[in-house]
Amino acid sequence: MPSRRHIRETAVQFLYCADLEGGADPSALRDPFWEFVTESDRRSLQLATFRTVHHLAQGRESRLVEFVERQTAAATMLGAWPEAESIKSTLQRIAELEAKWSSAHAGLERLPKDGDDASVAGNFAAALEGFFRNDRDLAAARQRFFVELEDFPELRGSLEAVAASIRRLQRISDRLRMVEEPENFPDQADLARIRESKVELRELRRRSDELVDAVLGKKEAIDIKLAEVVDHYSPERIDPVDRAILRLATHEILHAGTPVKVAINEAVELAKRYGTSDSQRFVNGVLDSIAKQADVNG
Repeated sequence: MPSRRHIRETAVQFLYCADLEGGADPSALRDPFWEFVTESDRRSLQLATFRTVHHLAQGRESRLVEFVERQTAAATMLGAWPEAESIKSTLQRIAELEAKWSSAHAGLERLPKDGDDASVAGNFAAALEGFFRNDRDLAAARQRFFVELEDFPELRGSLEAVAASIRRLQRISDRLRMVEEPENFPDQADLARIRESKVELRELRRRSDELVDAVLGKKEAIDIKLAEVVDHYSPERIDPVDRAILRLATHEILHAGTPVKVAINEAVELAKRYGTSDSQRFVNGVLDSIAKQADVNG
């Protein structure tokens, strides 16, 4: 799970970006912002996924050669069964998708594995999405073959060889489904890294978005409180990074029930990391006044 520090750092970065002069509407900013701040994490996840796919694909080529040979023979045999044209067409569709699978996998193999985080993560994201989509289509076509075969029990013996090849190829797809959706297979220890990375990225966004929404929902009230303790306060007169940190911490002190000492200390740490040389003292002083005023008013 993402740490509280990671969540707050992400929230402050978003509040800063969303509040720049002439900045985009916060709702329109979320997706591009998320892609930017998670470039490195997404790159690691995509490469880990690729390495697992690469491992699972080993030995597939021999299974595919076997299927193609048996599919060709089955198509010849089915030529004498016009009433079973649907089975013949489905087998042809499977062969086409198998070829497309091989092409998509080869494309993944050719992608660069290092370089700029944004381009690497973006390329792998698109390539993996297409690869997994094709694999799902292929699995559906294989399933359709077995359903159609149920209507022709007299052909089962003749088509058992090609059916066995299809089952062998499907076992690879079954494993790929686990790679694509590792969160649905918690017992698969070998997928733990991919599963945990996906869950952490998803939770980081969910919890960061919740925190940002809470601050933005009370931004006007928060600014009123800040104006009560900062002489001649107006948002545009405060450094945008300090402004984001103050709004977050003020929300935590006044509305989220965060212990005052924790909220102030964490805000000062954020100011050290993202602010100017004067930010720590300024943030600490303002929040101390906010906390004292809240205690008096309470």
